[in-house]
Amino acid sequence: DGNLLIPLMLLVCLFIFPFVRSLLVPSIECDVRAGKINLPEFIVKCPAHCKETKQRVYGTGVFASISSICNAAIHSGVITNAGGKVIVKKMAGQNIYKGTNSNGVRSLSLPKWRESFAVHGQKEAKSQVVSTPLPTTTTTTTTPEPTTTQMTTEAPTTTPVPPQLQPPPPRPGPLYCKVDLAFLMDGSWSIGKRRFKIQKDFLAEVAQTINVGVAGPMMGVIQDDPITEISLKSYSSSRDVKAAVDKITQKGGQSNVGESAPLRRKALSYINKLYFSDATGNRGSAPNVVVVLVDGWPTDKVEEASRLARESGINIFFVTIEGPDENEKHNLVEANFVDKAVCRTNGFFSLPVSSWFGLRKAVQPLVKRVCDTDRLVCSKTCLNANDIAFVIDGSSSVGTGNFRTVLQFVANVTREFEISDTDTRVGAVQYTYEQRLEFAFGQYNNKAELLNAIKRINYWSGGTSTGAAITYAAEQLFSKSKPNKRKIMIVITDGRSYDDVRAPALAVHRQALFLSEK
Repeated sequence: DGNLLIPLMLLVCLFIFPFVRSLLVPSIECDVRAGKINLPEFIVKCPAHCKETKQRVYGTGVFASISSICNAAIHSGVITNAGGKVIVKKMAGQNIYKGTNSNGVRSLSLPKWRESFAVHGQKEAKSQVVSTPLPTTTTTTTTPEPTTTQMTTEAPTTTPVPPQLQPPPPRPGPLYCKVDLAFLMDGSWSIGKRRFKIQKDFLAEVAQTINVGVAGPMMGVIQDDPITEISLKSYSSSRDVKAAVDKITQKGGQSNVGESAPLRRKALSYINKLYFSDATGNRGSAPNVVVVLVDGWPTDKVEEASRLARESGINIFFVTIEGPDENEKHNLVEANFVDKAVCRTNGFFSLPVSSWFGLRKAVQPLVKRVCDTDRLVCSKTCLNANDIAFVIDGSSSVGTGNFRTVLQFVANVTREFEISDTDTRVGAVQYTYEQRLEFAFGQYNNKAELLNAIKRINYWSGGTSTGAAITYAAEQLFSKSKPNKRKIMIVITDGRSYDDVRAPALAVHRQALFLSEK
């Protein structure tokens, strides 16, 4: 057993080669699970090509201990498919491990597990290499069922760690705040030197609060010329970021957050196209976040640049200092510019500050929000602006009971999206030999009304012409789709169609529709 070789190898080295104990990192196979090693913290080396083995991973950021260590590390971006050293830190079990797709590894959801772990790169934490044997558990771990899983209440027996090998106490700050965070600061002359210095003090305090590091948040700064002052990969500690922020000088110019002069690129477009790239340190597995600092209000339009950034998966926050009062709103180039720029108009992505002297008080509320990755909905790009058409088989072969099951499936999918005219819209077509538009995009712009409309769809019964239904749905629904919406057609059918399906399917693909058959 490859797992048994690991402790044997370490045991031999412990007694025969004591002078290399601190240098030894045991190699493991791709299928080794964290639960097999009973130590609270340890370092192992993963081989290459673990991604291809498709060993299972449960969770995101924090993984159930039944997960493959190596594939969890690839999923988190700690190592690539070429392999490498991984620090594993155990922690208590939890409820709800969320499944996501990251770095080519698809993690699965799990309702509950008795033990968890997180993975870090070798440079992310000061951790001693384990020089005692890595014992394996005596219990057999099996792949969990998706819903009903029996949990043991006993904690696994662990080998005591000598005092000198205990991990260092955690640094203060938010846990598991793994984001790629960029600040767009106002460097216009109108802001003045004093307020520019307040911005820098604010950025320095944010850097200190979030604990910059490759295991957690990475932080960069852009001045709205636009110019990159600090790239995401420039510094990997709060101290270094603070020192770099202190050296930033004011560039001057107008306060152009969105569109600059014709020969200058837009600041938000610059961030979207150039800043969050692999070359500048974008990690892929971490949400992209931009915090825009606005003095008063922008002198240009930000809606279009913000929309493109949102659709690229970038979460935009606005910190508006001394925003316009009711008497000044007539001066705005773009009314309600914040609501047009952010992912959700629920106040989460906007932080108004009454005066520059109160900016420091916004540090903690802002950090709490940018670290709440579950609410960074722009990163979940499939949850952004969509038009989703359900094309439902209502033929006689389906049957009344199965048809109700199909409607329940449609309702369950719909619940996962934010329903509104600017977010996701849902339409439905039922078909037999003929077609019927049940409801169009935008007919129901809140989730409760939409779910009731799905429930009211009546079973039709008849033959099966799936190809004609695809063409009908494209004409009746997507001909009126908004240009910024992702267009998705989900065809639900129970079997063979009496007409050609291939040609209509190819036709909708040419219209840039995503077609899925269930």
